[in-house]
Amino acid sequence: MTTKQDFLIEIGTEELPPKSLEKLSQAFGKKILELLDKNQLNYTTSKNYASPRRLAVVISDLDIQQQDQQIERKGPSVKAGFDKDGQPTKAALGFAKSCGVEISDLIKVETKKGEWLIFKTTQKGQKCNEILPELIKQSLQSLPIAKRMRWGSLTDEFVRPIHWITAIHGNEVLNFNLYNLQSSNITQGHRFHHPENIVINKANDYETVLKTKGFVIADLETRKNDIKNQVEALAKSVNGKAILDENLLQEVTGLVEWPIAILGEFDTEFLQVPKEVLISSMQSHQKYFAVVNKDNNIMPYFITIANIDSKDHNVIKEGNEKVIRPRLADAVFFWERDKKIKLSERVDQLKNVIFQKQLGSIYDKSCRIKTLSFAMADILDCNKEDVERAAMLCKTDLMTEMVGEFPDLQGIMGQYYAHCNDEKQSVSIAMNEQYQPRFSGDILPESSIGQIISIADKVDTIAGIFSTGKKPTGDKDPFGLRRASIGVIRILIEKKLDINIDELIKHSCKNFDNLSENKTLETEVYNYISDRLTGYFLDCGFSIDVIDAVISSRKLTILDDTHNRLIAVRDFIKQAESVSLISANKRIRNILKKSDAVESTIDEKLLQDTHEINLVKKLNEITTLVNNCTINLEYNKSLTILSELKITADDFFNNVMVMADDEKIKFNRLAILNNIQNLFLQIADLSKLQSQES
Repeated sequence: MTTKQDFLIEIGTEELPPKSLEKLSQAFGKKILELLDKNQLNYTTSKNYASPRRLAVVISDLDIQQQDQQIERKGPSVKAGFDKDGQPTKAALGFAKSCGVEISDLIKVETKKGEWLIFKTTQKGQKCNEILPELIKQSLQSLPIAKRMRWGSLTDEFVRPIHWITAIHGNEVLNFNLYNLQSSNITQGHRFHHPENIVINKANDYETVLKTKGFVIADLETRKNDIKNQVEALAKSVNGKAILDENLLQEVTGLVEWPIAILGEFDTEFLQVPKEVLISSMQSHQKYFAVVNKDNNIMPYFITIANIDSKDHNVIKEGNEKVIRPRLADAVFFWERDKKIKLSERVDQLKNVIFQKQLGSIYDKSCRIKTLSFAMADILDCNKEDVERAAMLCKTDLMTEMVGEFPDLQGIMGQYYAHCNDEKQSVSIAMNEQYQPRFSGDILPESSIGQIISIADKVDTIAGIFSTGKKPTGDKDPFGLRRASIGVIRILIEKKLDINIDELIKHSCKNFDNLSENKTLETEVYNYISDRLTGYFLDCGFSIDVIDAVISSRKLTILDDTHNRLIAVRDFIKQAESVSLISANKRIRNILKKSDAVESTIDEKLLQDTHEINLVKKLNEITTLVNNCTINLEYNKSLTILSELKITADDFFNNVMVMADDEKIKFNRLAILNNIQNLFLQIADLSKLQSQES
């Protein structure tokens, strides 16, 4: 007898939002699997499908029925369940009633605590077909839909109107009614290539039947790769290379079911504008893929993805060429018009644009960026006039028509316009670099002024938003403070900047003294950035105990210095000596925790035992060496020297009683331990490390 069958559920809809399609598909499939597991229904594999007009999941080898379950309930003790005459008490009668049985159906079981009344029964597993309809309903209701809609006279809501439901378990239709629709084994193909109904006889035939009969590539990843391959081939046909922006590729994949790539052209006169403008216009407005040559210069071609295999592709090509011309003409108009007004003439316009209600205008923010940038200029040996110029101009391209039309070009256009205005190259470059890194893994600013403006801008935003009390909560971060924090961390560490993050935060927070009464602002901003630092170092491959050992040993100042300490500690724990020294540090920390007012001065006259004398002698030998290495930032060398304490420290702990009866001797020995701990704490708190001993 067959105990497992394949299962298909497909929800056919009006065109789904393309940017959310993959997220909806994954959430639908994930929720179905969660509910199957919850209902103890086993399966082998699952696969999600998604196209503009459908969300589907195919489950292979799904149980046709739940396993029978043995139910056992423990009632009152026999002693409490029966009186002295052997008659059941209210406790026993109540327990039997709650189980839906008579007293005689209960059994007595001997346990360590005596004899107890027990109810045992077998609960027969439900058939899968009885469970699946409710499971599907719950999965659809749980989808992450920002705004649901109603249609017709229904009160039910979904992301788009639903037109059909295909549900097959094994070779039969899973019958149920949802959204006033009766499920069936019928699906629909491509809206134009195959508008007729298609019968699906078996769940595992779904993908193949839709492709061969319905002109629908149901698998999202397959469709994406197909688009990518077609686009690359067309670009190659004109000796070019397509710019395959991942977000655009994802969106286009969500727009089509039967992708056909078509190459179009535009007039070379449009190549006079910056290539970023052409690319942005093609991508954001038309969903076209731009083409560049081997030198990465834009070519007068674009690639569009049609959702139909037309008999005459030239018709589609010519139609798109007609559409793109006015778009690019607008870009040329903005470019020429913007160049007529210098960025320096736009500074006062920033006063009319609010950055944030409580934090004032974009002009106010630019002034704060200038103040904060000045604090870093001397450290990085930058010309203060250039820093001031870059700070006051850095947001002016927001006032241009080009950036108004293409917001993703802010900074990029600033650099072009600054160059056209004959600004210094360092100032022009900083206009763009201030926004780097724009996203995870993005490049960092290379110029010193670009690094300064980028850090100042980000720290000002973090401190400013915290001063208003609108700090991020949960998954809500409307001002991008997490991204800004990671950006600051990456620039300081990866560009090895000798900038004190603690002082920088204090300087920034002073700019908000008149706006905020938050007396813990500095601490909150510091803690927020340092919390992001832990995640950054985890991504760099450091273990959590190594990170904790370094970060907890001192207040963060120079982040690149913190990174160097992490490297030193990571290398140290690979050495054999680290095992006993980590153990010794844990022991020292525990002993000192229990002692109050520990001195740091060692009285050598009170040294009695040979082992403590040897330890102090060794400690004196290495202290100056360790201090000098630490001052010179030679942390690996410091830890290597500290490793020399291993033998004498082991001998001390094995032979000396620290907590001696004589108070003077006890406190002197505690002073020895305190000095050892402080020496290690110059690099890290080794007591927080996990030993690498196998």
